[in-house]
Amino acid sequence: MESKKAVLAAFAANLSIAGAKFGGFLVTGSSSLLSESVHSLADSANQILLLVGNKHADTKPTRAHPFGKNGARYVYGFLVAIIIFTVGGMFSVYEGVHKIQHPEPLQHVWIAYLVLLFAILAEGFALRTALNATRKARKGRGFFHFIRRSRNPEYPVLLIEDSGALLGLTIAIIAITLTVLTGNGVYDGIGSVLIGILLISAAIMLAAETGSLLIGESAVPEECDQIATLLVDGQTITSLIHLRTLHVGPDVLLVTAKVGVPTGTTIEQIVVAVNAAEARIRTILPKAKYIFVEPDLARVGDIPKHPQMFPHDPGDE
Repeated sequence: MESKKAVLAAFAANLSIAGAKFGGFLVTGSSSLLSESVHSLADSANQILLLVGNKHADTKPTRAHPFGKNGARYVYGFLVAIIIFTVGGMFSVYEGVHKIQHPEPLQHVWIAYLVLLFAILAEGFALRTALNATRKARKGRGFFHFIRRSRNPEYPVLLIEDSGALLGLTIAIIAITLTVLTGNGVYDGIGSVLIGILLISAAIMLAAETGSLLIGESAVPEECDQIATLLVDGQTITSLIHLRTLHVGPDVLLVTAKVGVPTGTTIEQIVVAVNAAEARIRTILPKAKYIFVEPDLARVGDIPKHPQMFPHDPGDE
């Protein structure tokens, strides 16, 4: 699984970066480096949570969980956002405010630069791995467009974490440089506060996206259009009355539909038509693992303008 490879790459990078940053903090006393080391530790914990979520999701359906536990990946993705907010963001802001109130000079600054350079290279590798893993899914979409539309919780987490980490490292370099040039440790504290604000912003964005997935999101509009088209065969199934889709997991889609059939259609004809429609849908969308079709007598005007008959959602653009 591409997402699992990306998670493992990010975990290895963040764990090594956390050790280097914390060592750099012990030598230099930089609050920006301390904030960044906590940031990387939080990211490492996040990758563990994502792997645990994948493990929980990889279970067969049971009587208690008839659709399996695929939603566990959404639960653990939401926990990641909480950890980034509390452990990473709030600690960085606290440490930065403390450093602003009690500024201290930095020691052996060249070590801080070496650590930050190593961190940039490692985070760049992790971000490149995440981008490669999502290239097929992105299909040329922009960064934020893809994050809003993705039904896979690991991809938004990795992309936001890794890109945010690179921005945080840039802030740390600027803060340390200003501290060296001015001899004023306040700038190092300001850098820590800015890193904290960055992490809190990333956490809010992740919470919004994974929270929406946790509540339940449909297939993307083009997939709904495909399902609507594939359901109707023009002979036995002549119209679509309504369609509902729900992601019970990133790779598991629930499809329910009411379709119109002509008066006088036999049960045998309906069964054959429904089975054929299900086969067509699964050929195009293998993740549509659960399909339930309810036949009804066809009526004039049954085919809706939008398959799911809900108001337009700007987040799906």
